[in-house]
Amino acid sequence: MKIGILKTGHIPRRLADRHPDYDVMFMDLLAGRGLDFDVYDVERGTFPDAVTAADGWLITGSACGAYEDHPWIPPLEDFIRAARAQSVRTIGICFGHQVLAQSMGARVEKFSGGRSMGAVDYDLPDTGETLTLLAFHGDQVMTVPDGARVIASSSFCRIAGLAYDDDKGRPWAMSLQPHPEFDARYEADLIDAYSDGLPEEAVEAAKASLTLPLSNDTVADRMAAFFKSGLFAAR
Repeated sequence: MKIGILKTGHIPRRLADRHPDYDVMFMDLLAGRGLDFDVYDVERGTFPDAVTAADGWLITGSACGAYEDHPWIPPLEDFIRAARAQSVRTIGICFGHQVLAQSMGARVEKFSGGRSMGAVDYDLPDTGETLTLLAFHGDQVMTVPDGARVIASSSFCRIAGLAYDDDKGRPWAMSLQPHPEFDARYEADLIDAYSDGLPEEAVEAAKASLTLPLSNDTVADRMAAFFKSGLFAAR
């Protein structure tokens, strides 16, 4: 199955000598699950020729805000809506979660409660499970788009995951605010790189959480299953 990675950002330059870029993180995360990948650097203006150029689309994280005035964001939103019209399954992670929701009419903004960092427990209402994933974000999806439903929440982020149907009621898209593609080593470097101006106690708590076991493999399995069958949560 061919998955097109819509690359909406790059890791900070100061970390590029120690960690792979976001597209490679996702390819590593999803390796061995019957998926092949093409990469489109949409942040730099490279878009697929059509939404049917891949069997599914994966939208990465970004340092940009979905609500910011960047020339590539409106065409990305148009592409997302076209993917829905053609029922091409789509997954968004972090910024991808936010821009997907925004393209469907949700409000995205910088959260007044601050930034989420470190390992966070997310509750899945469909199954009653709790998954632990790494978070690093100051923006949040603040409203649920029409026709979507919440599939993941944390105590800090109420709309941490969304599922969408297409106009025929078939599973079309899902998204998550946390990062199943991050490992603890990258998260620690990311926290250090952006810790200036953040509350010291929040930074220390985030670093201390990085010893917790993560649910990355579980989410990777379910992302692959969603591309293939339209189901994310185990039932």
